[in-house]
Amino acid sequence: MEINTTYNPEKKDWAKLSERPAINNATITSLVANILYNVKKNGDEAIKNYNFEFDKVVTNNLKVDAASIENAVNLIPKKLQNAIQAAADNIEKFHQLDQKAVTIETTPGVECTAKWLPIEKVGLYIPGGTAPLFSTVLMLGIPAKIAGNKSVSLCTPPDAAGNINPAILFAAQLAGIRNIYKVGGAQAIAAMAYGTDTIEKSDKIFGPGNQFVTRAKQLIAAEGIAIDMPAGPSEVLVVADASANPAFIAADLLSQAEHGPDSQVVLCTDSESLLKEVQSFLEEQIQELPRKEMAAKAISNSRFLVFKDIPTCMDFSNFYAPEHLIIQCQNLDNTADMVRHAGSVFLGPFTPESAGDYASGTNHTLPTNGFANAYSGVSTYSYMKRITFQTINKKGIALLGPTIEVMAEAEALMAHKNAVSIRLNYLKNA
Repeated sequence: MEINTTYNPEKKDWAKLSERPAINNATITSLVANILYNVKKNGDEAIKNYNFEFDKVVTNNLKVDAASIENAVNLIPKKLQNAIQAAADNIEKFHQLDQKAVTIETTPGVECTAKWLPIEKVGLYIPGGTAPLFSTVLMLGIPAKIAGNKSVSLCTPPDAAGNINPAILFAAQLAGIRNIYKVGGAQAIAAMAYGTDTIEKSDKIFGPGNQFVTRAKQLIAAEGIAIDMPAGPSEVLVVADASANPAFIAADLLSQAEHGPDSQVVLCTDSESLLKEVQSFLEEQIQELPRKEMAAKAISNSRFLVFKDIPTCMDFSNFYAPEHLIIQCQNLDNTADMVRHAGSVFLGPFTPESAGDYASGTNHTLPTNGFANAYSGVSTYSYMKRITFQTINKKGIALLGPTIEVMAEAEALMAHKNAVSIRLNYLKNA
């Protein structure tokens, strides 16, 4: 297995080493823009045509009926039901938040309040192309349930028979989602962005996806429609020293590589011997994977980097800003303190990235492609908006008013000044 390996790269080369797998943006943008336009113009008819064109399935009814959702529990093994329920419980525990309004008196007589309120209508996209990601239903649906959004729509591609995987329906049922639609890809994003006769328009759209889904989200965001974050092909970066377990690292790298050929895995280490051992375990473990061809393609897009020490490894990690960061080092706490940019961090040899993907409780919908330097992963607050209130009494305006007058006059906004002056004069003459 050929893996790109670089020894002690200079900082001027880090940008090149941080490049994700190349895509033809112009071609994808053109295709996605046409899909968005068609769905906006033709609604359900366009979606049904795309379902047939892309997924080879006829969908007379886009919405999943209530009976199918209720019956999903009978179509999956009890063992899987229990696992999904256990994961849902942990995710709900982690995503609980204090939604109480906070009031502060900034000046005597001036009270300012911050209050979190749910976004009214949200849309969730659940990938289902190469694997039905019911875990993403939990990650997106449970925070929406806690936030109390008035309307939640879920779009996911149907299988060849025109059905939605029952595990997805079961997870949706646990999250309290009843509006589920058979549509995937960029056309699903368009449907939730603009609305159709069947699918309600959403105020904000959530969910990861392939390059087409990601580009669709970026294009609708440019139109002013809110999205969670740019979330594209999955990636992981592992920082490890000589004390790390190479078999564990190989398994973690492959767990991301099997997502798809455009995924990327990176290993940063100060130990050449560890690197060679990891390579050996990769070659051994990949043979046991049902998706080994896909994983091998992802590995070809990946990099092993050897640096002089772990602090330099962490410097590169922060430059790369990975979606997932795994740290297996002897001095774990100090190394963790060096993290500046990452979507989610997994510390120690017994913390696989798979735990965050499924059941530890943290969210797996995370920024990719270096966006972790500015974006956070999905949280319950992602489904809410923060509104501020202020109340000023007579004493407050008397104390704060002159400050406002001076500032407004300095900006030549005299009507702003007068809105205060008229009240101060009223108080003087009262």
